[in-house]
Amino acid sequence: MTNQRYLLKGGNRLGTTQTDILISNGRIENIGVGLDQNNVTVFDVSGSVILPGLVDLHTHLREPGREDSETVLTASRAGVKGGFTALSAMANTSPTADTAGVVEQVFRLGQEAGFLDVFPIGAVTQGLKGEQLSEIGAMADSLARVRVFSDDGNCVSDPLVMRRALEYIKKFDGVIAQHAQEPRLTVGAQMNEGSVSAILGLKGWPAIAEEAIIARDVLLADHVQSRLHVCHVTTAGGVEIIRWAKARGIQVSAEVTPHHLLLTDDLASTYDPVFKVNPPLRTTKDVMALREALSDGTIDIVATDHAPHSSETKDCEWQEAAFGMIGLESALSIVNKTMVQTALLDWAGVADRLSIAPARIGRYQEQGQKIVVGAPAHITVINPTLNWIVDRDLVLSKSRNTPYHGYELPGLVTHTFFRGQPVVIDSVVIDKVAK
Repeated sequence: MTNQRYLLKGGNRLGTTQTDILISNGRIENIGVGLDQNNVTVFDVSGSVILPGLVDLHTHLREPGREDSETVLTASRAGVKGGFTALSAMANTSPTADTAGVVEQVFRLGQEAGFLDVFPIGAVTQGLKGEQLSEIGAMADSLARVRVFSDDGNCVSDPLVMRRALEYIKKFDGVIAQHAQEPRLTVGAQMNEGSVSAILGLKGWPAIAEEAIIARDVLLADHVQSRLHVCHVTTAGGVEIIRWAKARGIQVSAEVTPHHLLLTDDLASTYDPVFKVNPPLRTTKDVMALREALSDGTIDIVATDHAPHSSETKDCEWQEAAFGMIGLESALSIVNKTMVQTALLDWAGVADRLSIAPARIGRYQEQGQKIVVGAPAHITVINPTLNWIVDRDLVLSKSRNTPYHGYELPGLVTHTFFRGQPVVIDSVVIDKVAK
């Protein structure tokens, strides 16, 4: 393979230092001002922010078995369009990713697509049923080298099963990513329990259903001295439990989704099922608490919980519609709007919450690296001054269930580099230019 070299000229590394970045042999060869432009392909990124490639720790790729909603290839294309160079494929596929064979299949599909890294997440329990542990050890030893395990979509509600899972993953420094939802408190729930649900007559989803599981699991993690990751935190009370746990030195990390940083439960008043999501949209008070927690590090990362659905399962009455919304292409812009423009995070903070920290939690060694000489050239370029309007008919995901259709969002991803090769140029996803 010929050594194709690329020069990012005039961008602002992490939004502060204007510099040139030379990419060669899949890595960052040089960083400085006025680098030699001979025998290189030059991309003028003046006025743009240069970030390490984004890493999503929570993505539903749907393949195998639910290719009508998404495939590894379509999600990969949507991912790089949004600036991601790594996605973590949740286990709720068909068949469930609860064996070495299935996670290796997903891993190979990601390699074949070739746009970004796809890291399979293994199921905690067989068939996501919460009863018997899955082939955790075999998945950890497989080609996919799984280190994150989750029954997301379902809660591991049995405390004994959860304890055993937390004990098991200690052998290889794994982590259990819990979908915190006490099932007995959410039977038939349709949206956040509160004044809006009472007015609309929809069954409410109480905050305590999330908080009770978070509280139980941080205590279990402390008891067995293991690693816990809390998926998609949505409540102010949940934030306080995680803050307490971290103050005690418990090994807990947590994520928040872009939509829970922006949208609130009053959108259910439209009865548009695009706003029906699990866990549900909460109140303005919760949104503000989540933003503050992401700012101060109580919540470690932003993860999309990209959940594509076919029109047959989403475009119907609210009560019958599937939970979930897509978010890969809009995530960075939402974080820009809610966190950067509000001065709660700078771009270095964005790099940490959307790249460095999720890669560290997932143990993804070649991802989430700082932009320094010798680092893998996984790079995202965003122009924060360019606005764009979300159009569901133009998204690259196979599904159309974006809650932001018609929104004007700040900040446009213009370039994405994966393993030193451009996969997005001037906001257009391209075929890889070198094999």
